[in-house]
Amino acid sequence: MFVGIAVLGLLGAGAYLYSRAHGTQPAAAALAPKTPELFLPLDPAFVVNFQDQDSTRYLQVGVTVMTHDASAVQAMKESDPVIRNALVMLFSSQTYAGLSDIAGKKKLQAEALEAVRKIVADRTGKPDVDALYFTSFVMQ
Repeated sequence: MFVGIAVLGLLGAGAYLYSRAHGTQPAAAALAPKTPELFLPLDPAFVVNFQDQDSTRYLQVGVTVMTHDASAVQAMKESDPVIRNALVMLFSSQTYAGLSDIAGKKKLQAEALEAVRKIVADRTGKPDVDALYFTSFVMQ
């Protein structure tokens, strides 16, 4: 009986050491609650014009940013004019041909996210913006 208890104890210790060595975490740590996603729509939608060969084109873009950090939301609210200016400049520098396919839209989305992250990082010291979504996208 004593041998059975000793073997059981050794198996438990071995399992614990194995899990620590291979980076697996106990079930309680794996179930730790995630911080909620916080969405901030940048209203009103952006409306810019840009040149396309011989005509003027218009772009209307609805933008919402997502973070998990409430301080980032506050920083974005306080920096709204700076963020809006950066995005207006970015959107108005586009070409119709560059935005005509999904790859161009994704590239613009990534550039807009980086612009917002830079502004938030300048204010808070960390770029706590996880995503930027186009909630509407109209070209004319």
